[in-house]
Amino acid sequence: MGKGGMSDGDHADRCCGEAINGDVQQENMAAWLLGVKNLKIQPYKLPNLGPHDVRVRLKAVGICGSDVHHFKNMRCVDFIVKEPMVIGHECAGIIEEVGSQVEDLVPGDRVALEPGISCKRCNLCKQGRYNLCRKMKFFGSPPNNGCLANQVVHPGDLCFKLPDNVSLEEGAMCEPLSVGIHACRRANVCQETNVLVVGAGPIGLVTLLAARAFGAPRIVIADVNDERLLIAKSLGADEVVKVSTNIEDVAEEVAKIQKVLENGVDVTFDCAGFNKTITTALSATRPGGKVCLVGMGQREMTLPLATREIDVIGIFRYQNTWPLCLEFLRSGKIDVKPLITHRFGFSQKEVEEAFETSARGGNAIKVMFNL
Repeated sequence: MGKGGMSDGDHADRCCGEAINGDVQQENMAAWLLGVKNLKIQPYKLPNLGPHDVRVRLKAVGICGSDVHHFKNMRCVDFIVKEPMVIGHECAGIIEEVGSQVEDLVPGDRVALEPGISCKRCNLCKQGRYNLCRKMKFFGSPPNNGCLANQVVHPGDLCFKLPDNVSLEEGAMCEPLSVGIHACRRANVCQETNVLVVGAGPIGLVTLLAARAFGAPRIVIADVNDERLLIAKSLGADEVVKVSTNIEDVAEEVAKIQKVLENGVDVTFDCAGFNKTITTALSATRPGGKVCLVGMGQREMTLPLATREIDVIGIFRYQNTWPLCLEFLRSGKIDVKPLITHRFGFSQKEVEEAFETSARGGNAIKVMFNL
């Protein structure tokens, strides 16, 4: 866990100066991914502030599983890092400057940032499915720079004011929480939906929290890791089921799952994305139910033929979720604070340690930077 005191990044904050839009500001520094497991804090020149943009000083940035994939492999599924890139996309901060046409934000506002900038002109954007926009510019998804930096410039309409009782760290957690909320919307989770979540990593756990907030009366979560299952239980899972990585164990494990969900599994969320997990999901779900693919553990999967009219649906990121995330956090319907297990400052040493901690997994659920 990160130590207290002034980090190297803080020192850079206080000692380096440059003129930005007429004001004296510290040189903007960011964590650049230069190669496999090679992150360096280096200067990051911001683009000019457009009329609809805001400049945000980041205060909380989380590490996502996709960030770890980029860190370890220089790719996540089909997104390949081919040149140095600022990493990170889960973030919240404080408005420092607003463009001339920004009317609903002022300097000093605390905001959570939605990290994807769509074109707003294609058919998918016009239909409201902007998360599928082919021209999407997404923080920290190559070739686009991310948000593990002192400051970023971002469209004002993608910055959402935090309620007074919601912290900046919780604001940064809106990004992973949005995945769970979008999955629950896609699967139509409601008060009559019995849910199985396969995978108790960060995304499986936020999907558990979202399903409960949507009213699911009974939720079971399955994972290979006892520690993660204990966390899932503490977050409100009704039952947990220990499973293996051996696909030959599916029938036995499905029998356990169906025993604890006596009325059947209406919706299964595969939050891991492997041959074994999707086979478990399809086998455990009742006839006429739904399986929602959330995790992307494998680029390609082999699926068993489903003959029971199970709807298989996919999700990619999210759409129009930040207002609901913030309302769930404000009202206390969802509490993401227990998911934040490790905190680090913004120095070269701490950035390296934070990513190694997140990559190891184990008891690290959400690793958070405090800038």
